[in-house]
Amino acid sequence: MIFRWFGRKKPEETAPKDEAAKDQPVTLESATPALEPEPAPELAPAPPSIEPPAPVPQTPATPVTPPAVVAPVEPPPSPAPLPPAPEPEPVPELPPSPAPAAVAEEAPPTKRGWFAKLKEGLSKSSSKLTDGITSIFTKRKLDDEALEELEELLITADLGPATAAKVTAELARTRFGKEVSPEEVKATLAAEVSRIVTPVAKPLVLDLALKPHVILVVGVNGTGKTTTIGKLARQFKAEGKSVMLAAGDTFRAAAVSQLKIWGERTGCPVVARDTGADAAGLAYDALERAKAEGVDVLLIDTAGRLQNKTGLMEELRKIVRVIKKLDQTAPHTTLLTLDATTGQNAHSQVEIFRDMVNVNGLILTKLDGSARGGVLVSLAEKFRIPVHAIGVGEGVYDLRPFDADAFAKSLMGLGAE
Repeated sequence: MIFRWFGRKKPEETAPKDEAAKDQPVTLESATPALEPEPAPELAPAPPSIEPPAPVPQTPATPVTPPAVVAPVEPPPSPAPLPPAPEPEPVPELPPSPAPAAVAEEAPPTKRGWFAKLKEGLSKSSSKLTDGITSIFTKRKLDDEALEELEELLITADLGPATAAKVTAELARTRFGKEVSPEEVKATLAAEVSRIVTPVAKPLVLDLALKPHVILVVGVNGTGKTTTIGKLARQFKAEGKSVMLAAGDTFRAAAVSQLKIWGERTGCPVVARDTGADAAGLAYDALERAKAEGVDVLLIDTAGRLQNKTGLMEELRKIVRVIKKLDQTAPHTTLLTLDATTGQNAHSQVEIFRDMVNVNGLILTKLDGSARGGVLVSLAEKFRIPVHAIGVGEGVYDLRPFDADAFAKSLMGLGAE
């Protein structure tokens, strides 16, 4: 048994010696093949201890040719860098893309183009109304029962009870007891809606003598304050005015980042601080800088807050107090952004914000998001606060000055004249 044990060790000892012997001659030439797929054949002969010596010399013979092949392969690397050269060229071409986009964006301002966009955006609200009107007034006289059904329909479309009563009363005054078609009813309602909202359809007028005209934008969470500020900044810049933005929503880092992006897009400087910084102090610094630089418009963003949270609302009051230390008349415009999808809840938002910070302008966003577009009519009837702009989409030109007649016709599904 002992003899056999030694007998097994000897071949193992000779095997490493042979491998060591292989290493010496092979290392010089096999250094390059080691990196190539050639080493695989060397592993196969390794298990047989007796036959490896014979294949070992054969392997170096093959690697001798690869070096010659490697030499001609080297020329391709030189053309390889050539393709990367054109690649960096398209990268700088990306920044110029905004320029053509700006040219294309000139088209939406046309009146007919905006009307089509508005009608499409209000399609959910208008289809609810027009379908209901058609079902009520198909081959039917305008009697008390029909008027009651119409009034209920208008209320469900968020026009509100008071507005619905006025609209149906006007229809009854002119057409009661007569057979009316759905088209006649829609035309009469559109005229009445236009009459109600026309007094509040006022553009946002800036007083450039103020240097700057300070616009404070407030509203509850998710109403689109930051996006609205960016779109207004773009509009003012297009009119040739200098604009500065203040990232007053210091509670959310995302809001600050979003406003900075808008600042880059529009070429407007942005005053910002770290997350959690004092919003009132930031507003003060921004106004001070805007005055020093003679900026035309200062747009101040604020954190979204629920109208029933008194602590947050008091914080908003603090911003106003601090601003007034630099300019007693500021903010010159306080805009409240309202999400049209909230329906009648928009009424309570207007009441609270108006009392807390003297809101003197409204912007309704997301009119294309639900069938509650009629809420604008009830807001106009109840509060009579100017509606400066409405939004019916995510595009930069989807926030436009409020046109009473176009809105009324779109709400009733009528075409432009």
